[in-house]
Amino acid sequence: MRFMMLMIPKGYESAAPDRMPDAKAVSAMMKYNESLQKAGVLLALDGLRPPSMGARVSFAGGKPKVMDGPFPEAKEVIGGYWMIQVKSREEAIEWASRCPASDNEVIEVRQVFEMADFPTDVRQAADGFPELQQRAAQPERR
Repeated sequence: MRFMMLMIPKGYESAAPDRMPDAKAVSAMMKYNESLQKAGVLLALDGLRPPSMGARVSFAGGKPKVMDGPFPEAKEVIGGYWMIQVKSREEAIEWASRCPASDNEVIEVRQVFEMADFPTDVRQAADGFPELQQRAAQPERR
């Protein structure tokens, strides 16, 4: 099962475009990332720049409308993520619990839909995307 662990740092929604993480915090996080990698569960990870450097595209009335960040109505934003592959939701939560996060950070753990999770009509609608169908057929890595 694949899970995405989403880092949600409080206050990041209003962070300046040039905000950089603390070197000591990065060092601790890299050790954590290394433990994920050595355990064979890490698929991908990235940190995200502040919302002040982002944009949102909405589709009211079916037409795209772009709004540049920061986003004043945002209460929580994603600061980064890990994609992991584990055997259970409990194992994903255990990995999230080991993160050296600070007092102002929360990790949300969400399972990723696999193609096999969808009903037949949805899988058939995705037939034009063989890489998705292939992923659904692959055995779990762990």
